[in-house]
Amino acid sequence: MNNAFTDYLEKHTEAEWLAALETLLPAIHEVDRAAVQVWFRFYPLSLHQFLAAAEDKDKAIQGFAMQGEYSLDTQIDSSHHFLYGHRFWKTVKAGVEAEIVTFENSGIGLAEEIGQIAAMVAEKLKVDASLTLAITAVGLMTLVQTGPEAFNAANGEVENPKGLLAKSPDAIVAKRGDDDSQGMLGFLKTINKKFSIIYDESQSDARFPIMNEQELTGASALDQSKNWKEMDERCWEGVIPVECTAASCGTCWVGVIGGQEKLTEVSPRERTAMKSFGYNQPEDEKPFMRLACQAKAAGNATTVVPPWNGVFGKKVYGNIEEKELYPATTSAKKLRETIATATVPEN
Repeated sequence: MNNAFTDYLEKHTEAEWLAALETLLPAIHEVDRAAVQVWFRFYPLSLHQFLAAAEDKDKAIQGFAMQGEYSLDTQIDSSHHFLYGHRFWKTVKAGVEAEIVTFENSGIGLAEEIGQIAAMVAEKLKVDASLTLAITAVGLMTLVQTGPEAFNAANGEVENPKGLLAKSPDAIVAKRGDDDSQGMLGFLKTINKKFSIIYDESQSDARFPIMNEQELTGASALDQSKNWKEMDERCWEGVIPVECTAASCGTCWVGVIGGQEKLTEVSPRERTAMKSFGYNQPEDEKPFMRLACQAKAAGNATTVVPPWNGVFGKKVYGNIEEKELYPATTSAKKLRETIATATVPEN
């Protein structure tokens, strides 16, 4: 990057981006409040910077056992499909492109800069700025990770919203709070309650049933309605990619954009595993980033499955000591052996 605006954006660390996002959260409509935080965990700046600085990027990727579409370069117009603000992408992208040309105030705070662009976009679209803040933040981070040439080259086209996402923001939020009916005598049930896990709000049938206190991956594996492996080679069973079912591989990480309070609390094992993988799980008892093999449901929840997975926490963030690593399943042990024997360049 050699433009004044991109230079300004690039000087901010991942921690500073997340701090700016935290500042903006109260002003972001609830429909995208969790979703934008999930997106920033799906595409962490520190991982991007580490890989960009690696002498041999392919070896670094191999060392992190990364699978799937981890780069924003191939997903400029689509990575944010689960945000309500996704529908505003073309206008947001144009606003970001205009700022690349006209930016002058390098002393402005990051949160304020995001807010100003979001306000201009909202005025042009005749919508409330609470609906454009999240997608604007996403747009600026996408610019940072892809560079202005690739960003400008993307056509900015998105499909019209469908399914639940076609409804109003308030209607979407209300629907996320609903549980499946348990029938006329459902209030008497203490066992065999059945709920739903939604994994794509743009499709009315993109959900699978889950029993009360069942793990998300266990319920996902029972859904054989589609050829999941054909759609994503990581998906051996169901829509959620899974390998070990024991918090040892990191394949089944998901974002929760609705109903996170209806999932069980994070166990110490899940907490340690998430640090090891580098997935930046918040310290909340019931956060918006989860391992689906560890989270059990007690109601409906709306999730987003990231298009990739890997194990990079220790190398990129230095956030875990060897003594914290937990006993492994066979598959996870093999995975760690792969990581240990790979040559990963230092920053």
